[in-house]
Amino acid sequence: MTQLNASAIAAHCATSASHVAIEVVAETGSTNADLLARIGSMPGPVLRIAENQTAGRGRAGRSWLSHPGAALMFSLAWRFKGPLHAMSGLPMAVGVALAETIATLGVPVQIKWPNDLLRDGAKLAGILVETQSTDDGIWAVIGAGINLLMPDELEAAIGREVAAAPWLAQMDRNQLMAALLSRLAAVLAEFDDTGFAPFVERWNALHAWQGQDVVLLDQGAVVQQGRAAGVDAIGRLLLDTDAGRVEILSGDVSLRLNAAQPGAQP
Repeated sequence: MTQLNASAIAAHCATSASHVAIEVVAETGSTNADLLARIGSMPGPVLRIAENQTAGRGRAGRSWLSHPGAALMFSLAWRFKGPLHAMSGLPMAVGVALAETIATLGVPVQIKWPNDLLRDGAKLAGILVETQSTDDGIWAVIGAGINLLMPDELEAAIGREVAAAPWLAQMDRNQLMAALLSRLAAVLAEFDDTGFAPFVERWNALHAWQGQDVVLLDQGAVVQQGRAAGVDAIGRLLLDTDAGRVEILSGDVSLRLNAAQPGAQP
């Protein structure tokens, strides 16, 4: 397994990421938390990668469990012009960037709203976007964890089916990280200028559960159900229900396939 190295990553990056400062650490609590603590003191974009995170976080305060070397875990701090309400589609745009990059590397994936990447129906990667307003714009810290390998003991600890990408694990990890960063940087620059609207068609083409019956859960209780119809120009999930089409804003809700249909997973 190749060791992550900031200079090697930078050497493989496209020009879209040439202005990003790259940091590699052996271990930290959370790369997202590290960068959030430095907002206001960073002159430009910063990518922070950890070989191991001891307090990794997912959406809704969930823990991100991993094993050293089994996942690629990183956070990217990026400053946007704003305003804050224009940022609602950012997690979906990030999902497009990562999914398209991973697909070009030979691992087809799909997106589960709002921000999980699935391989063969199981979670391959998670995305956590946290924003903070400053005098000079909106800073977003974009965290991602991509499962490369899945040791049995880790899958048992997670307690549900998860996916891995052994093909990516065989790559030089510096080249893999450079490919992801290059695409992310290009997408974030485009998003800052245009918002999410130009990404809608690309996101919907990658939508894992398009046309399938789904339920939305809030702390385990069903709050809405219907047929998934993709996302709109600001990243809201569109559901066709008995009462008509409704738009769902991303929040602390969880999206699941309706257990009454074939192939549904808990």
